[in-house]
Amino acid sequence: MTINYLVTHSGGFHADEVLSSVVLTRLYPNAQVVRSRSPAWLTPGDDRIIYDVGGIYDARRRIFDHHQRGAPLREAGQPYSSFGLVWKHYGRAYLAAWGVAPAPDIETIFAAFDSDFVLPIDLTDNGALSPTGPLADLTLPALLETLKPVFDDRTPDAQEIAFNSALGIARSFLEASIARQAAKLRADAIVRQAIEAAGPDPILELPMGMPFRPAIVRAGADHLLFVVHPRESDWCVTTIRRGEQGFEARADLPAHWAGLTNADLEAASGVAGASFCHKGRFVATASTREAALAMARLAVSDALALTARSR
Repeated sequence: MTINYLVTHSGGFHADEVLSSVVLTRLYPNAQVVRSRSPAWLTPGDDRIIYDVGGIYDARRRIFDHHQRGAPLREAGQPYSSFGLVWKHYGRAYLAAWGVAPAPDIETIFAAFDSDFVLPIDLTDNGALSPTGPLADLTLPALLETLKPVFDDRTPDAQEIAFNSALGIARSFLEASIARQAAKLRADAIVRQAIEAAGPDPILELPMGMPFRPAIVRAGADHLLFVVHPRESDWCVTTIRRGEQGFEARADLPAHWAGLTNADLEAASGVAGASFCHKGRFVATASTREAALAMARLAVSDALALTARSR
């Protein structure tokens, strides 16, 4: 069986069928995307996948609509959009075809991307989630909507041109998001090894900058207070946030370092090579590894002293 056509509806587009098209065009790069409401195209066949149109959900016949009565729901009762349905049936194959991660990580990435990226698209498309506030118009579904032709655009094939433009932009966001999920798994392995090597030390040294908080939390490494790692030409000392949201840290860098640079910071800290401390006291830099570790040691001592005084 060869899939020659990827069929979705014509006219205005939304994030769900655009993102579905991103997944399916990678799996079937030689297939033609057909945007039509013609019954001839919406008739299931061995040569096509039909999505976000057609009035039924039948994975065996490769038709994935969600607008009909009795439309499919997730196990938790949340509604699917066409994107959620396509991801459910083709997401694993998409990840394998792309080769973004080794086979043992595919299921983890599939599930994480489904909950973090696909589900919000599903809920927004079905009106079950309505972003509010000043950033509501900057969500991915809203931004893709802005690519639609304006009402009086008389350009021939304006809708098709706009859809293809949206497809390329959506691909960049979707694949960047998945690549970051894969990178987090690679980082987790490195961070876990570093935690084991650090033992009871409250300073975690990493070989490079990377996402570290999730692995620290999963490891139950509550004793860690600061992370030290190299950058391109210097070294960083970074705090560890207490929660996924917000900026409260397990321990802040010393208050008398805040906002200082170079000679002023060297004088305040007593560390030769200290070069910068953010006024928010969540990151500092130094010219060498030795200087960064010395700053981290001083920051630990300061934090412990503050804790002792507060008791």
